Amino acid sequence: MKTTSQILSISLLMLVTACIGQAKQEEKKATTNQSGNIVKTAVGEITLPLPYATESKTNSSKVIKWPEGKTPIAPQGFTVTKFADGFDNPRWTYIAPNNDIFVVESGTRTSKNQITIFRDSDKDRKFETREVFLKNLNKPFGMLVLKDFFYVANTDGLYRYPYKNNPLKLESQGEKILELPAGGYNNHWTRNLIANADGTKIYISVGSGSNNGENGMDKEIRRANILEINPDGTGEKIYAAGLRNPVGMDWNPVNNELWTAVNERDDLGDDLVPDYITSVKLNGFYGWPYSYYGNIPDPRMKGADKDLAAKAIVPDVSVGAHTASLGLAFYNKDSFPAKYKNGIFVGQHGSWNRAKIAGYKVVFVPFVNGKPSGKPEDFLTGFVASEDKAEVYGRPVAVTVMKDGSLLVNDDSGNTIWKVTANK
Repeated sequence: MKTTSQILSISLLMLVTACIGQAKQEEKKATTNQSGNIVKTAVGEITLPLPYATESKTNSSKVIKWPEGKTPIAPQGFTVTKFADGFDNPRWTYIAPNNDIFVVESGTRTSKNQITIFRDSDKDRKFETREVFLKNLNKPFGMLVLKDFFYVANTDGLYRYPYKNNPLKLESQGEKILELPAGGYNNHWTRNLIANADGTKIYISVGSGSNNGENGMDKEIRRANILEINPDGTGEKIYAAGLRNPVGMDWNPVNNELWTAVNERDDLGDDLVPDYITSVKLNGFYGWPYSYYGNIPDPRMKGADKDLAAKAIVPDVSVGAHTASLGLAFYNKDSFPAKYKNGIFVGQHGSWNRAKIAGYKVVFVPFVNGKPSGKPEDFLTGFVASEDKAEVYGRPVAVTVMKDGSLLVNDDSGNTIWKVTANK
């Protein structure tokens, strides 16, 4: 027969053993339930799944014609109308200082590789003139009027043309002032442009030539960057790097930070890696191709350049994986309700590397005091005809704020530019 002390010892041992077992079970449970990497962004924590948590899928959308009379859907209090149609892949829009509106048609085999101008001569908000402004270009995208020059970013170089007295057509020969790397993975052909406030610097976005550096980093020289140059093409330097495919760029109207929309990498699963919008720090590195969302390693890089990856900046706002978020514009006018003031609109061209399609809409990110204050919310929807069939009516790209406060949205696949106006 066991003594009382022996019974107590056995009971204590059983209790300790049970506690240890429970602790191990809890530890195992916590590890098992760890669905991925928790990242702190400017608008709160997000959990990113582990690489290959789902199989990488190819699910390209099929574009079908917009039904007669149907338009995208904006929130209550807004009206959506057709600004113009009859384009051939209207990829980007630029509004010049004199309020002329320029639209590039580029990016597909049938695109005209030209720029069309819209002019409202009598300022009645109706554009009487629609003309071909410049043609025979090589996948044009970014446009810029700066002093006496009109700049065009073709996929292989930056050109400038003499531009005086606001012509309706450019007849003179352009000068190639900067060679740019062309070609590469998944049509990262867009080269966007923006100038600083005093016009002394131009910034050029150049996407990567690969998904994750699979062709060798020697093929990525000057790519996955935002470049800075002088207006004559000299003085090039890398303003920021590690941005897989930066496209839309705009200046924060509150603190004058440069912001961009970035397409992240593919083939890691349905929810990796989320595209993002972010402030762009001078000399900042944003991870590509070694890591993402800070120093989360891309497994395909096998630990290459850990020191550089350790310095990678976490982007400010996730806008969803594979959404192809391309357009970006701060809303700096007063026509829309107060909640939109100084926030960002993002044009999402839509996924191809996801089991269920994502994107195909315009989202809005609210800002307060120059900082993002909430997660993206739907603003312009209705582009998806059938999610199950992956059928869409169109694909938004550029989002451009007009002088009167209306918003233009380029639907390049629907060959239409939509105009969103706040009801009075």
